[in-house]
Amino acid sequence: MSFKKYHPSLKENIEKAGFETTNPFQKQVMPLIKAGSDVYAIGPKDCGKTTAMIISTIQKLGAEAFEDSARALIVVKDKKAALDLRERFEVFTKRTDLRLYCAYEEYDLEKQREEVYYGVDILIATPKRLSKLYHLNSLHLGELRLFMLHDADFIVRNNFHNYILRLSESAPKAKFVIFSETFNAKIKAFKDSFMYNARIVDFT
Repeated sequence: MSFKKYHPSLKENIEKAGFETTNPFQKQVMPLIKAGSDVYAIGPKDCGKTTAMIISTIQKLGAEAFEDSARALIVVKDKKAALDLRERFEVFTKRTDLRLYCAYEEYDLEKQREEVYYGVDILIATPKRLSKLYHLNSLHLGELRLFMLHDADFIVRNNFHNYILRLSESAPKAKFVIFSETFNAKIKAFKDSFMYNARIVDFT
């Protein structure tokens, strides 16, 4: 699958990053996200999950900023994962005005509340800080178009599974996409709540 029909700015960034076409995993996952399906995207390390997620997110948002509320939310396990993912995103958001923001515990909560207030398109957040911001009425999820978990194996720990369940109920417009190396029991359990119609791509 080529990138001919993607937004011109995104297409240029893809080309400059050295990508000419999708790999087999991305070829199955990306059209499903583009079509508006809920998706389980399960595959081993280095199969292209992160790139598929980034390109699909930017394309879904039209590669441009819009109003103040986040339209894409990506839940990650910790600060390092959040900052690493932001760095990967920045390769593909050049020549766009999309606003990226990372929310994690090791940062002043009041500053984060203020910074999120001024507008964000793509929010990358750890479960606990995301939940905190939401319950302090600092985050509106009603305009979310994509609610994603990145490297989602981490949700088996620390009650993260329940954080995700509660937050999913506040995102009525969102499509849910879970990227993971394994299709573990906690991830499968989401099929009983907000992922019951999800398509499954499993390369394990």
